[in-house]
Amino acid sequence: MLRPFFIFALMVSPILPNNDFKQDQLKYSRVRNAYKLKESTIKVLFQQKGIDYNSFEIFLRAFKKEKKLQLFAKSKKNEKFKLLKTYNFCMLSGKLGPKRKQGDLQVPEGFYHIDRFNPASSYHLSLGVNYPNKSDRISGNRNNLGGDIFIHGNCVSIGCIPITDDKIKELYVIAVEAKSKGQAKIPVHIFPAKMDVLPENKPELKPFWKNLKRGYDYFEKNKKLPKVTVDAGGKYIFGS
Repeated sequence: MLRPFFIFALMVSPILPNNDFKQDQLKYSRVRNAYKLKESTIKVLFQQKGIDYNSFEIFLRAFKKEKKLQLFAKSKKNEKFKLLKTYNFCMLSGKLGPKRKQGDLQVPEGFYHIDRFNPASSYHLSLGVNYPNKSDRISGNRNNLGGDIFIHGNCVSIGCIPITDDKIKELYVIAVEAKSKGQAKIPVHIFPAKMDVLPENKPELKPFWKNLKRGYDYFEKNKKLPKVTVDAGGKYIFGS
């Protein structure tokens, strides 16, 4: 039987660094090479932005129309994120609108997180996005949702976000460092476009995009991430 003090200690213990994860990643030559080529530049970037490289968290935000992937970071002791860097999509498949089934070539839209690291990817290095999420499973083609959506290297896409081999080296190292320093989930928010003004050419998607905009607006106002849940109808709910 667990004693009360031990239970309390488990409840209040912070998320601890995961050094085993980093060491496992460094078993792969592509990861070792990425560290060799990019880590010194990354450290300078963090120093310039005033972010503690020894204790930080990151957040990714993508805009399909603009073909931009933004990387935000913050020291763990701080509440607000800062824009660290912006990467260009090398290419984009599909069109504006969510992914609803396998083979539609769509890049998903919604609120996700990185759920896997692939150090031996067919596209150099890759970070897996947890599509389909709960909202997708409710709103999409439930029997044929597809999957395997990644942020990766190279310059090809059938629903993924490619940023070239050179840029994925840098982003992959930063993501490995964030996870190894204790970040359990790296959020990834994907929007059809910058949401200051909703796209007008698809009225059937306006309710969905208005829902996404609430999450976009929360971060724009606060530079903090909203707590995201999904209701029974597949709609995103945002809290502080």
